[in-house]
Amino acid sequence: MILVIKKKNNISIKGHAFYSDYGKDIVCSSVSSIVTTSINGIISIDKDAISYKMKNDEMLIEIKKNDKITLKLIDNMIELLEKLSKDYPKNIQVKEGE
Repeated sequence: MILVIKKKNNISIKGHAFYSDYGKDIVCSSVSSIVTTSINGIISIDKDAISYKMKNDEMLIEIKKNDKITLKLIDNMIELLEKLSKDYPKNIQVKEGE
């Protein structure tokens, strides 16, 4: 299962959906597309607004600026991931952290 944990200033995305085989998993592909598009959009507007890194099977996104556009794009990303989790509840879960 993919687990997305959103905290105040960071987001953790880890795991694998196990919907299908690697390379054929539409849930993993959707998550990758949503996250990559969101990160690229934010960075194209302000390269200092966020930072991100891959660590083993986990992506960590740190929100460095709480401006209106960055927060709107982050909220949009989380909303899309939540919609995906409603369609595939056995494969992705989105949680709010402390």
